[in-house]
Amino acid sequence: MNEMQPGIVEWYDGRSILVTGATGFMGKVLLEKLLRACPGVKKIYTIGRAKRGFSPTARMNEMFKLPLFDKLRKENPMAFKKIVAFEGDLMLPNLGLKSEDKKVLIENVSVVFNGAASLRLEAGLKDAINSNTLGTQKILELCREMKQLKAFVHLSTAFCHCEYEVLEEQVYPSPANPEDVIRAVQWMDEQCLDVIQSKVLGPHPNSYTYSKRLAESLVEQYNKYFPVAIARPSIVLPALHEPIPGWVDSLNGPVGVVVAAGKGVIRSMLCGENNYAEVVPVDIAINALIAIAWRRGVTKHDVDDQVPCYNISCNDIERVTWGEVLKKGKQFAYEYPFDAGLWYPNGTIRTNRLTHFIVVFFLQIIPAYLIDFLMLITRNKRFMVRVQNRISVGMEVLQYFTMRSWDFKNKNVKQLTELMNERDKKLFEITNADYDINTYFKDFLLGARQFCMKEPLSSLPRARVNLKRMYYLNVITQIVLGLLGMWLLVRWLDTIRVMLDYSGQTMLRLPVLNMLVPKT
Repeated sequence: MNEMQPGIVEWYDGRSILVTGATGFMGKVLLEKLLRACPGVKKIYTIGRAKRGFSPTARMNEMFKLPLFDKLRKENPMAFKKIVAFEGDLMLPNLGLKSEDKKVLIENVSVVFNGAASLRLEAGLKDAINSNTLGTQKILELCREMKQLKAFVHLSTAFCHCEYEVLEEQVYPSPANPEDVIRAVQWMDEQCLDVIQSKVLGPHPNSYTYSKRLAESLVEQYNKYFPVAIARPSIVLPALHEPIPGWVDSLNGPVGVVVAAGKGVIRSMLCGENNYAEVVPVDIAINALIAIAWRRGVTKHDVDDQVPCYNISCNDIERVTWGEVLKKGKQFAYEYPFDAGLWYPNGTIRTNRLTHFIVVFFLQIIPAYLIDFLMLITRNKRFMVRVQNRISVGMEVLQYFTMRSWDFKNKNVKQLTELMNERDKKLFEITNADYDINTYFKDFLLGARQFCMKEPLSSLPRARVNLKRMYYLNVITQIVLGLLGMWLLVRWLDTIRVMLDYSGQTMLRLPVLNMLVPKT
């Protein structure tokens, strides 16, 4: 490391930071780590909407009550006063900011983390472009006016260039002019966009990855105005170490699958068992984001240089297959079961689409309708068909990624650790994280259980008893269904034999066939 460069902690001293998407899964962890690990930060500004009668400031105060912030609350409770929540909306002109709030940002902010995005993979083209591409453009325009900006870090995704099996840490050519696409979705109605969506998306499996790819192109264009960097995390998982092992509050991606499978709702999933799982714990991804801004800030900005990109994924750092993920997931789901499961969790992964469809139809869809029918006749609220429909949409999107393999190069990410001093290497673990995979999967399950499903550890004994009951019920059901199937098969064979006997006697009465039968 160049001894003249300040360490990460020192570089953030006295700086004011803007974080968009601060109330999202990664945004929360980013705020917590900045406040706790970089105590010299002057201010952290956020932009958010009032929601359900709560102002952005009130929403922040409620968010700070989460267990995620317990460690910070204990170590440095005054740090929360550094958060300034401005009311705004990325979809509105000037981001919906008051003129005095906008002036504060322009005069004071020197680091921007752009994490605001719609993560709904099933969203339509208009919604995705407006949230992820147009929203990024408006943030970039605001940044052009900032007088002290040293680093703009755009949070993208490793899958926005999904047609490349090998993804280098570079900006790739855009499939279309982002501004042309933005203008098109502004005047075209949803019906027209639905008709042309598949043509527009091309190789992209959904509008989310497409809109994020266009956003990357916009970020590259603004490199001529101020220093930018692009961070591409892969599938983000619960925290490895900080601030709480297993912390997660989002059911997106694998966490939702684990919960649904653990409760016996998902019985089958399309997934390549030997495909590598491109995943990264959220705290490792956040450490990388903080280091990327530091690296961008201490590096001389030359408009002719390529935009630095960082593929944040386990890749060759610590590779694991989806088959291994399933095996570990099942192991700990049985040891630390979820409460109030629908059925015994013994689903599995498949690559044959026909087999998968048959299993889903008979073991997910039909039971969902039966449960809702029982709810109807008992005058209770129906929910299972709706849940299955949501699961179906989510699984269809996720299975695109689990049925394929990519090779995400991460030389730039590895170099971040090499450039750190010894203190920062420990404080901002990226490629040097020390962990045990069994411990992590245990924390993963318990984190999803506690923080997403609000099921306390005190309910584990009851959940284990329920799991044992479901196991015996599942075995009895399989035996009954097996016997029923054998009985139906026997009855079917008897019916076929009778039909053949009857048809044979009938056919013998035909003159032509009767002549061919030898007489005794």
